[in-house]
Formats: sequence, structure tokens, C-alpha cells
Amino acid sequence: MDQSEEQSPVNSQQPVPDVSLIDYLQVIVKRRRMILLITLAAAVISLVYSLFLPNIYTARTLILPAQEDKGMMNAMMGQLGGLAVLAGGAGGSIGGPTTADLYVSMMKSEAVKDPIIDRFKLMEVYKNKYRMDAYQRLDKNVMITAGKKDGIITVAVDDKDPKRAAELANAYVEELGKLAIRMNVAGAGQNRNFLQERLASARGDLAKAEENLKAFQSKYKAVQVTDQAQATIKGIAEMRAKLASKEVELATYRLRYTESSEEVKSLVTIVNNLRAQIAKLEGTGENSSIPAVGSVPAISQEYIRLMREFKIQESLVELLTKQYEMASLNEAKDISPFQVILKAKIPERKSKPVRSKMLMVAIFTSLLFSIIGAFVLENFAKMSIQNRALWSEMGKMFFLRLKGK
Repeated sequence: MDQSEEQSPVNSQQPVPDVSLIDYLQVIVKRRRMILLITLAAAVISLVYSLFLPNIYTARTLILPAQEDKGMMNAMMGQLGGLAVLAGGAGGSIGGPTTADLYVSMMKSEAVKDPIIDRFKLMEVYKNKYRMDAYQRLDKNVMITAGKKDGIITVAVDDKDPKRAAELANAYVEELGKLAIRMNVAGAGQNRNFLQERLASARGDLAKAEENLKAFQSKYKAVQVTDQAQATIKGIAEMRAKLASKEVELATYRLRYTESSEEVKSLVTIVNNLRAQIAKLEGTGENSSIPAVGSVPAISQEYIRLMREFKIQESLVELLTKQYEMASLNEAKDISPFQVILKAKIPERKSKPVRSKMLMVAIFTSLLFSIIGAFVLENFAKMSIQNRALWSEMGKMFFLRLKGK
């Protein structure tokens, strides 16, 4: 009795069959007909499908943004509006958007795509009823990228017609050049008008300061002021002129950017620092950097004040005149701010579809899934009746849930 009880657990254990590589091979050999038929069918379907696909040709053009002055780039970003937020500080801070990023955004804008769509009648070519669909189709066929290290912009265009692919790629470059020139002229013109008004006001102030100084000299004849005082006055005047120039630049930036932008913040800091330096130099009484200004007679003090005002206005007019001339030159520029490294040529060979690759992928995928299917069928064939019924019931419940019942 005890012996039988001790042996019963051992007898109840079922031996675990060993599965070797030969067992897997036997299943594959047994189901070889199914595996071959599925693989062959997938290969034929893939081949037929690839033959019906049209040949696509890719044309590429390369451009390199020129190192333009920051004033021109700021003018372009100001004209871009929303894109200026994306590419603020073009060519600026480390890790930030570059000039190349700005040009990429410009080429992806409707300002460039609209004339291209109209020029090549792409709505008819793509058979689109709405322009928005043409935008999406064009975005799908055109890849515009900028190199992170060299800044070179690549425009790659896919099209069924190799000639049209090359023409589209070159058209992107042409339209970008037109847009860049147009925005440069508009921005420079806006700067020029602003500087013209400020320069006219500065010239009026200079004439008034000059008249006041002459009138004082005529009334009181010669007034003795030390050379050191005159040198200090000149230095303060130049610093005040620089401050006025920065204030003008800040005013032009505020026309395009918000107070929270990096450009405005940077100029505000510079302006505040200049004001603090000037206040420290000028001082009052004995704290003034002008020698003996606290001890000289009132007439000499008045003369120093008038001379300082004259020097300030004189330096300011000189700086504003230079800025005005630069703005006028920028407005007169009609050259594209980039260089074309490689003009798109008509591609001689198709870029896709790669039919051999499609065929190999179809054969490998179908072979893999057919082998898996063979093992599933073999396992299902060896199932007990109870397990088959259980799987059948689970399948019915699954389909009922899919139907929402």
C-alpha cells in the first residue's frame, strides 16, 4: 500500500518530449507545398504591383547662403512675420536657427509654392481640385534640407517626368531668390525711411546747437576751457551719439520683434549700460569727469554745456548719415543672398521604385510568415478535441466582440 502510494507521484508525471532541429525541419518539409505556393504567390503579386508603379526621377540642386550683413537678414525676418519667430536670430546664437534654416522655411512657405504651382500648372498635373491638396502633394514630392555643419541647402524633387523634376528644383531656387530680394528691398526701404526722418531731426538739432554756441561765443567772446575738459567733452559726446544710434537701432527692431525677443533684450541691455556709463562720466558738481567743472564760473559751465550739446549732435549726425547710406545701398541691392553650388540637371536614371528590393522583401516576408503558419497548422493538427473546441469558442467570442454584440 505504502509502496504504491510512493510510486504514484512518479507514475503521474508525463515525460516531456525533446524537440530538436530535425522536428522543425520535418514540419517544413511536410508543409513545403503550402510554403512554396504562398511565397511564389507573394513574389508574383509584388512583381506585378511593382511593374504597374510609375518610374520616379529625382533632381537635386544645392545652394549656399551667403554671409550677408545682419541688417539685411533682420529685414527679411521682419517681412516673414510668422516665420521670423521660427528663424529668429538667423545666423545668430550657437545652437539656434541659422540663415539656412530661414531659407528652408521660406521655400516651404506658400509665398514660394504659389508661383511654382501656377507656373507649372501643378493643379492640373496632380489632378487636384483644391490648392491645399496641391500644397500637400508638392510637400510630399519635394524634400528641402539644410546641412547642420556646412549650411548647404539641398532641394530634391521627385516627379514622373525627369525634365519637370529638374525644372521644379531650379524653380524653387529662382523663387527663393525673388522672395529674398523683394523682402530685402522692402525691409531696407523701411529702415531708410525711418533713418531719414531721424537724420532730418538730428540735423535740425545740430543746427540749433551750433547757433546757440555761436551766439554764446559772440556774446562772451573767448572763454577759457582746459584741453582735458575739451577731450572729456568730446568723449562724452561720442558716447552719447553711440547711445542715440543704438536707440535708433532698438526702435527699428521693435517694429519687427516683441519685447521678449532676444534681439530686443540684447539691445535694451546695451542701451542701459551706455546710459549708466554716461551718467557716471557726466556726474554733478565735483563728481563730474569734466575737470574743474564744479569750480569754474557759471559762464564757463554754460559754455561747456553748449559745447557738449554741439559735439553730441555732430557725432550723432555723422553716425546716422553712415547708417542711412548703408540702408540706401541695401535697398539698391538686387542680387540673391545665396550661391548656387549645383544646378539641377535632368536625371538619366529613375530613383524609385527599386523593384528588385521590393521583390526580395516580399519573398523574405512571405517565406517567414508561411513557415510560421506551417508550425501553427501543425500544432493545431495535433491538438486534442477539447482544445480545438476551446479555441473555436474563443474565436467566436472574439468575432462577436468585434461586431459589437
